[in-house]
Amino acid sequence: VNMSKQSVPARSQELRRVSGELFSLTYGALVAQLVKDYESDDEINKQLDKMGYNIGIRLVEDYLSRSGQNRCHDLKEAAEVLTKGGFKMFLGVVPTVANWSSKGDEFSLVLDQNPLVDFVELPEDHPNLLYSNIICGVIRGALEMVQLEVEVAFIQDTLKGDDASEIRVKFIKKLEDAVPAGDD
Repeated sequence: VNMSKQSVPARSQELRRVSGELFSLTYGALVAQLVKDYESDDEINKQLDKMGYNIGIRLVEDYLSRSGQNRCHDLKEAAEVLTKGGFKMFLGVVPTVANWSSKGDEFSLVLDQNPLVDFVELPEDHPNLLYSNIICGVIRGALEMVQLEVEVAFIQDTLKGDDASEIRVKFIKKLEDAVPAGDD
């Protein structure tokens, strides 16, 4: 009997894949429960955003401690860190930053692959459900923790037949009230 051991990188890749699938299925169960608990898609979307916001304000500290990243100085830098840092570290994907507004105060994150929607079909009786809306909340919460108030919304979604998922991020204002931990 030949029982060759799998290489360490191959095992690590397999573990990440299984973790990603478990995360997708667990998230799906969460959304299914919200669909049972709330009457309208708008209410469900608000709950997903609120949950994401609470996650985002906590993920920033974890990301900063793991990555050694310094504080972002502007929206363009924040967009780069979000995509190449945060999304890659926590979701295993790197969205494309695109469609900057002429003022430089809005951009899109285009996800060719959204790991939250693996194994998902939207119920027909929930046409306005923003299944991955938790991501918008995470972005909003994370950027608020680095003193950037933003509006975040899905404008395209592969679950609704679009070619890619597109999240629009709009800068509202720089928050000056609080001094982030370590910057005092």
